[in-house]
Amino acid sequence: MVSQALARDRLGVPSVIMFALTAAAPLMVVGALVSTGWGVVGTTGFPLAFLIIAVILALFSFGYVAMSRHITNAGAFYSYIAQGLGRPLGVGGAMVALVAYNLLQVGLYGAFGAFLSQLLAEKADVAIDWWVLALVLWLFIAVLGLLRVDVNSKVLMILLGAELIVVTIFDVIFFSHPAGGSLSFEPWSWGALQDSAGPAFAVATTAFVGFEAAPVFAEEARSKNRTVALATFLGLAVMLLSYSLTSWAASASMGVDATVGQAQQTLDQGGPFFPALVAASGNWAGDLGRTLLITSIAAAALSYHNTTARYAFALGRERVLPSFFGRTRARSGAPMAGSLFQTIIAAVTIVLFAVTGWDPLVNLFFWLGTAGGVGVLLLVAATSLSVIFYFVRDSRGESAWSRLVAPILATVALGYVMWQVFDNFGLLLGIPPDTKNAAVWAFPATYGIAAVVGIVWALILRGLNRQDYEAIGLGARANTARIETAEAVEVR
Repeated sequence: MVSQALARDRLGVPSVIMFALTAAAPLMVVGALVSTGWGVVGTTGFPLAFLIIAVILALFSFGYVAMSRHITNAGAFYSYIAQGLGRPLGVGGAMVALVAYNLLQVGLYGAFGAFLSQLLAEKADVAIDWWVLALVLWLFIAVLGLLRVDVNSKVLMILLGAELIVVTIFDVIFFSHPAGGSLSFEPWSWGALQDSAGPAFAVATTAFVGFEAAPVFAEEARSKNRTVALATFLGLAVMLLSYSLTSWAASASMGVDATVGQAQQTLDQGGPFFPALVAASGNWAGDLGRTLLITSIAAAALSYHNTTARYAFALGRERVLPSFFGRTRARSGAPMAGSLFQTIIAAVTIVLFAVTGWDPLVNLFFWLGTAGGVGVLLLVAATSLSVIFYFVRDSRGESAWSRLVAPILATVALGYVMWQVFDNFGLLLGIPPDTKNAAVWAFPATYGIAAVVGIVWALILRGLNRQDYEAIGLGARANTARIETAEAVEVR
């Protein structure tokens, strides 16, 4: 049996926070993303990059949360852009969102397979190709994606709780074993960041992806307004503290001047984070950390899967995508077609990388993951601008800070970050400036094409079916809007 509504009142504040935090799990971010980023980007300035991006996202969140009080839709970015900047741009944003979240989700299979393959080879003397292990995770997520959303949140809660405890222990270990006997504050200086600011901002943005998840689950949350606000700001705060402290502690323990070199030498092995942990405390910490890193990646993949499936559901319910995407399983309330769609995309990607022999860590995890983060950055900037235009027409009782001042500051700051990112996109992928590589333009071009396709499709839809066009961005109110439009046409 199927339905056209997500399950209601199943998620409280802790559950929604689980989806936000596990999408950007602390151990995965530092142990895999930053550890690879040290070598690819060539900077130790990630703690400062995390702080700058967190402040910008906090400014953005005031308007984002304010808008969520008036719009409830599982396709949060898409619906906000549609109602702030117009339906064609909203559909363009929806296509960008589908590309970005799928890149983020499928990239994690590379990290999961690579790290688990290494661990099994070292500890059990068992050689299993990364893609075989990635397919095991793929099957696990395919099954969970069709179950009740609160079942998913309980799985994420257990994994995240263990991870946060262990990450705190690792921070203490690193800080108590600084290289040279004293703690270096260089990673917090602009000098450590300035030559690689754009790529570092892109990595930091990727790390924070998930903070925006609360409105995506608003239809399924209890006390929606309170839940969305608390989950968004609390999620940002926890992410900032864990990312910045752990990346700083690890580089300080290795030696700030030695971190980049060690990372470049160990790129194909996952970076220097866990070897440094072993050096500071012993094999037990390295084994525990790598085990939890693997479960952390699995949790993040599950979280992204749920977010992507709900975007597809929102677009299907409003008939931007075929209407069968807008159906859910009556028993679980899960977005069935959207979940299966994302599962198919993931399977094709894993098989493609396995056949071609592309590197699962650098090409699949880091390239696709950071490119997905750049897509989310584009959506955040467009949504920030949408907030301004949405409330200009009607303040709806929101304060000037939430509906105007904070969104303007956030939009300007996001514009600067985007300029830095795209101006240094090759460096972000670890490609020297003088080297010609299609990847430098392919990822940005993909987002441009996706946006244009969405805009053109919205304009076509306006001519073909005015009822469906008027329902764009309205979420659960889409069917009501179709009826009202049809009645208006009959009156004429």
